[in-house]
Amino acid sequence: MNSLVLKGSPKTPSINFDPSTGTFLIEGRSIPENSLDFYKPIMEWLDSYIGSPEELTTVVVKLEYFNTSSSKCLLDVFKKLEGIFKRGHKVSINWHYETDDEDMLEAGEDYQSIIKIPFEMIEDEV
Repeated sequence: MNSLVLKGSPKTPSINFDPSTGTFLIEGRSIPENSLDFYKPIMEWLDSYIGSPEELTTVVVKLEYFNTSSSKCLLDVFKKLEGIFKRGHKVSINWHYETDDEDMLEAGEDYQSIIKIPFEMIEDEV
């Protein structure tokens, strides 16, 4: 299975999902014109990954900002990963937020309360 690498832009996050290491990075801003179109290839890639996941999948989320439609798409990504977790594989989400960014911390805590995957809140110094 090939890695999924999408170059970020001012409106879309960088995506680097490496199936050989089970490390998935989502970084930048997520305010695409059409979130469903942007996240569709990610969801399709995850459908393939779910068939033979690594023993440990680590998701690193370093978003500066995301809009409402992206938040729903992120939830869908996390739900797919939750399926892997429920089948007995280890999955963790490292949610990064900047020191004074209470909105991003709260967003991570909201996902943490919805998704039954271990979340680690990581405060990054600005």
